[in-house]
Amino acid sequence: MATYVTLVKFTEKGSKSIKDTTKRAADFKASAKKMGIEIKETYWCMGAYDGVLIFEAPEDETATAGMLSLSSQDNVTTQTMRSFTAAEMSKILGKGS
Repeated sequence: MATYVTLVKFTEKGSKSIKDTTKRAADFKASAKKMGIEIKETYWCMGAYDGVLIFEAPEDETATAGMLSLSSQDNVTTQTMRSFTAAEMSKILGKGS
């Protein structure tokens, strides 16, 4: 499975209902699992972003569908990055030689 890191920012709607944020995260984790996505970690943050998700999905299309589903609820906006372990990066770099 591929690993992804998503930066999360609350929308105005998400901020107004902030007391529900952990319930929404649990609900999303359950719905993501049905899509074949495994949420590894959810963090709430201080600073430029309100949260970070670390998850695994079988491929980019499933990851995209999951993040579109999350964003469509209008509580957060997301910025998702495909991420690589050191072993995966070494393999990638070996292909360029």
